[in-house]
Amino acid sequence: MSARTAPPRVLTIAGSDSGGGAGIQADLKTMLALGTHGMSVLTAITAQNSVGVQGVWDLPSEAVVAQFRAVVDDIGVDAVKTGMLSSPALVETVAGLLRPLAEAGVPIVVDPVAVSKHGDALLAPEAVETVRTRLIPLATVLTPNLDEAAALTGQKYAEEADLRPAAEAVHALGPAWVLVKGGHLPGDAVDLLYDGHTEHRFRAPRLDNRHTHGTGCTLASAIAAGLASGQDPVAAVGAAKTYVTEALARGFALGAGIGPVDHAWPLRP
Repeated sequence: MSARTAPPRVLTIAGSDSGGGAGIQADLKTMLALGTHGMSVLTAITAQNSVGVQGVWDLPSEAVVAQFRAVVDDIGVDAVKTGMLSSPALVETVAGLLRPLAEAGVPIVVDPVAVSKHGDALLAPEAVETVRTRLIPLATVLTPNLDEAAALTGQKYAEEADLRPAAEAVHALGPAWVLVKGGHLPGDAVDLLYDGHTEHRFRAPRLDNRHTHGTGCTLASAIAAGLASGQDPVAAVGAAKTYVTEALARGFALGAGIGPVDHAWPLRP
């Protein structure tokens, strides 16, 4: 009996969420649900649950490099997603590792994680400039929400009409595509994808469900899974939006606070 062909390989470089709703845990669940093989490079350990983040411990750069080399040199990757990189040193380390992959044409999805769902800071202020200048120019798709776009550009964005100006300002930082997420705005959940010339809007009805922990990580990982599977950025974002909308609709209570989305919904009867 011959071995079957391996599924597309997606690497997540991010922090751990001990509650299982976001971070590395959400990434790997998403990648599995979408038919890819997920691999991980852990950048930080967090103690968190449904009510907040109680502690964050960064891993040393040499641990990040060792994990990355172990995976990439042996298994290889078809796409990469980055998440929580809380310090300038970690951003510098990851950017240096990803540059050869970007130059070789491997798609890279950058989720510029700044705060948790509960408002806890996950990116040191001094690391923002390093993300802006070292990591973002490597991105195939960058996925900031409006608050993150404001932190990256120094501008203020507060309504749906601001999606295009935000996308233009962030795109000027160097990503191939930027997806500005408008999920925190009132009304429909509208995201805008922009490549410097053309915009694509993805609209979904707002769902009456407070259990939304992990949506940003999940969306970025779903985009990476689509790119690894051969989809172009527009198709990958569209499929990811559909996946996340359905996962949000099925978000469930867990603990005393905000529960997670249901990453496994495509696998259920």
